[in-house]
Amino acid sequence: MGMRPPTGMPSLSRRGRTLLVVAVVVAVLLLVGPRLVDTYTDWLWFGEVGFRNVFTTVLVTRLITFLVVAALVGGIVFGALAFAYRSRPVFVPTAGPNDPIARYRTTVMGRLRLFGVGVPVIIGVLSGLVAQGNWITVQMFLHGGSFGVRDPQFDLDVGFYAFDLPFYRSILNWLFVAVVLAFFAALVTHYIFGGLRLSGREGALTSSARVQLAVLAGTFVVLKAVAYWFDRYALLSSSRKEPTFTGPGFTDINAVLPAKLILLAIAVICAGAFFAAIFLRDLRIPALATALLVLSSILVGAVWPLVVEQFSVRPNAADKERAYIERNITATRDAYGITDDTVTYEDYPGVGTASPRDVPADQTTIANTRLLDPNVLSRTFTQQQQLKNFYGFPSTLDVDRYEIDGQLQDYIVAARELSPSSLTGNQTDWINRHTVYTHGNGFVAAPANRVNAAVQDATNAESNSNSGYPIYTVSDLASQAAGDQVIPVEQPRIYYGEVIAGANPDYAIVGANEGQDREYDTDTSRYTYTGSGGVDIGNWFNRLAFAAKYTERNILFSSAIGDESKIIFNRDPRERVQKVAPWLTADGNSYPAVVDGKIVWIVDAYTTLDQYPYAQRSSLEGLVQDSIDANTGRLLPREEVSYIRNSVKATVDAYDGSVNLYQVDRDDPVLKAWMGAFPGAVQPEENITDELRQHFRYPEDLFKVQREMLAKYHVNDPGEFFTNNAFWSVPSDPTVEGGTNLNQPPYYVLIGDPDTGQPSFRLTSAMVGFNRELLSAYISVRSDPENYGKFTVLQLPTDTQTQGPQQAQNSMTSDTRVASDRTLLQQSNRIQYGNLLTLPIAQGGILYVEPLYTERNTANASTFPQLSRVLVSYREPGAGGGVRVGYAATLAEALDQVFGAGTGNVATAPGGDAATPQAEEEANTPSTGTPGTTTPAEGEATPAPSTPAPSTSAPADRNAAVSNLNSALAAVRTAQQSGDFAQLGQAFDNLQRAIDEYNRVGG
Repeated sequence: MGMRPPTGMPSLSRRGRTLLVVAVVVAVLLLVGPRLVDTYTDWLWFGEVGFRNVFTTVLVTRLITFLVVAALVGGIVFGALAFAYRSRPVFVPTAGPNDPIARYRTTVMGRLRLFGVGVPVIIGVLSGLVAQGNWITVQMFLHGGSFGVRDPQFDLDVGFYAFDLPFYRSILNWLFVAVVLAFFAALVTHYIFGGLRLSGREGALTSSARVQLAVLAGTFVVLKAVAYWFDRYALLSSSRKEPTFTGPGFTDINAVLPAKLILLAIAVICAGAFFAAIFLRDLRIPALATALLVLSSILVGAVWPLVVEQFSVRPNAADKERAYIERNITATRDAYGITDDTVTYEDYPGVGTASPRDVPADQTTIANTRLLDPNVLSRTFTQQQQLKNFYGFPSTLDVDRYEIDGQLQDYIVAARELSPSSLTGNQTDWINRHTVYTHGNGFVAAPANRVNAAVQDATNAESNSNSGYPIYTVSDLASQAAGDQVIPVEQPRIYYGEVIAGANPDYAIVGANEGQDREYDTDTSRYTYTGSGGVDIGNWFNRLAFAAKYTERNILFSSAIGDESKIIFNRDPRERVQKVAPWLTADGNSYPAVVDGKIVWIVDAYTTLDQYPYAQRSSLEGLVQDSIDANTGRLLPREEVSYIRNSVKATVDAYDGSVNLYQVDRDDPVLKAWMGAFPGAVQPEENITDELRQHFRYPEDLFKVQREMLAKYHVNDPGEFFTNNAFWSVPSDPTVEGGTNLNQPPYYVLIGDPDTGQPSFRLTSAMVGFNRELLSAYISVRSDPENYGKFTVLQLPTDTQTQGPQQAQNSMTSDTRVASDRTLLQQSNRIQYGNLLTLPIAQGGILYVEPLYTERNTANASTFPQLSRVLVSYREPGAGGGVRVGYAATLAEALDQVFGAGTGNVATAPGGDAATPQAEEEANTPSTGTPGTTTPAEGEATPAPSTPAPSTSAPADRNAAVSNLNSALAAVRTAQQSGDFAQLGQAFDNLQRAIDEYNRVGG
């Protein structure tokens, strides 16, 4: 029977080839077209914000990296293919007419240029596309410098690990890729053209094939030897000892490190064996060498370290790891900026040794106690200050401070932004959505320490419909026209913001067209944008580009767009900072501030590293997550870091979108490297105005990272560190319903400075014992310009029983007054606890303050929270002292219940000015609550309820005597209800003393 000769691949007709070409062109346009459009519109946008040098530098770096890696990988593969083809046998034996290789050989020979050039080009392009994403590694290598800190193992500057080592390893990885691909390309080519035959008992390999494959295999092993050398340095970021500490331990230094050198030597020997195959026909030598390398990797590289770890280290871990834990402690403190230069540790008894009335710092702290929770009041702001349905506020408001009439005061602040998601009906028409409703209007602030009026009867919604709400200070178009702005704003229109950007980024088209004002400003006026923000779309080419970008034909055909029109996009302040500085990690929260008469968004930005020798490495996402972030989704990227600095403060103008980056850390080597790569992108610290600096806050995300590090790395002794005995934990948020384990967020508060008594704006967090609930430490960091970034850590004795946040919450909510009132409130209201503040007062004591908000329990969506009650908790002085709980409509009354009459006088009264003491008529108002009850400290027996005696010192005036008398009367009523005759007798004694004091002061 006749046999069919080998044939090549079937050919296409002319029509088929034409259709194939058209299909390929369309596919390329679909893949590449959107990228080209995005690149062009990004180029326009970077020009708008003045950071086009960043765009071009990144683009050129990516392009050069792409070309170099593509040429390297593609060139090596092409060279391997060319050599294999040129050295093919002249006569290629076949296995008969049905030889399957013959068909492939014929196909390749028929399209030799396609396979010989096309394959390397495709491989090179794909490699280059992957490699161009490493442009950061390239720029860090080119501009990185010295840290001035040397590692304790190899005595190399940390800059080598941060800037140089990643680049060297990247080059090595691409050489590995190129050699491996070249080896397989040569192998396949030799097989197709007869240089390698698998037929027969042993097969056959031509001399040229043997030489080429041996050289490539030997080169691979040489590269492996180089990799072993670099692996030594990578050990300094080893995670073998996780979760105890990061960095090499005893086993790494004494077993793994010598193993790397041994394997390096063996790899060199194996490479020599492969190169020897060039001259020797016996392939058993390189085969034995390969087996030796694999066996050595298992025995020397894995088994030996495991033996050392199990039989030498673990039985004596505390002693063996001591030196390496010391290295980890030192490196982590350096990497996270928590060294002794920035952190001051102070012993703190946890029990007060003075009366808050006698301590100037406590008077300031109490007067500025924050009662408004920015995480609760967003709907209150929306309902009372929204004005129009298309305006809105973020789900979490912000805290900042302003100096009004010489008095520093913290405020709950928010920008009244446009909310595109709130547009309804015809407002969502394309013309209205993008050319009419374009901007927000105004800056809204409310003093954080008071409300308009106290809620006296929280169960009666009608009688308290206008009580318990913020006192707003508004700077918008209406207040500007009236000339009554407390915080003056020259331009209250907001075109850039968090709400405007929203979940689905939107754009606005602004600018005059035929002299017609189109944008909504007020009910009686329209406006035309005059700022510098936005990209020009007056020409048809740009209109076409943006029509393609947003797949919106109206951009091309709408008559609302004229020669002066501009398109505003990328409107999220955080996103704008991240785009102009892609080497920075932007903080999860930006906040508005009025600076020099303008509304600007302030964004904190970080420089990070993931390979700082010996430093603890952790996930940013895990470190910053807390109860607030879990609700808002405001998280940092999922990246691991072992070094972080808040080296840049950025501002974004809410009107024109201009972005400014300011250097605030002159000693950060990472920022210096980036400033070298992008000269002029970051402005020097001297360009920061005094007014702008007054609004810099210590960033929450960085603080969360640092408090997690301080929880462990406040420990100096390696032995104690190893046992975890002295570690702290971040407390879970006690205000979250459902008992979740989410961390309690840190809080911004104004605290009285212990030295001057002046208010100091700080970010604070309580810390509890490791896997316990007792308070162990109190961390605060200053935001004041003169002491910015200075930490104070108050360390409580380990043998005290000071309540932590969870325990304080339990003490307050289990109080009989609170429990009974809550039962009544829940019948017609939804209850929400606000931020539980931890405040150090009384020269050693801890005061907990928590606002309680109510909201009418109705199907009406227009209900919103109001401040109804204030809870306070304070541990009594003395050994075994219980915990006093105050519960009242105002902070002043609650403090009087805990400390005795008169202490609440320093608290800011509802509706009063920040510097105004409690009004006299409020002091005469009978207290609605009973005196503070006492709960036992942990581990003590529960005593019978006791009624605190009034202050033993004579009241300063008649008002204090009246308040003292009212408290004693209320205590008698409580004792009568309890049925405890001992308690009732004590209450009558206290009442008699209060009457005597009242008579003595002239009552």
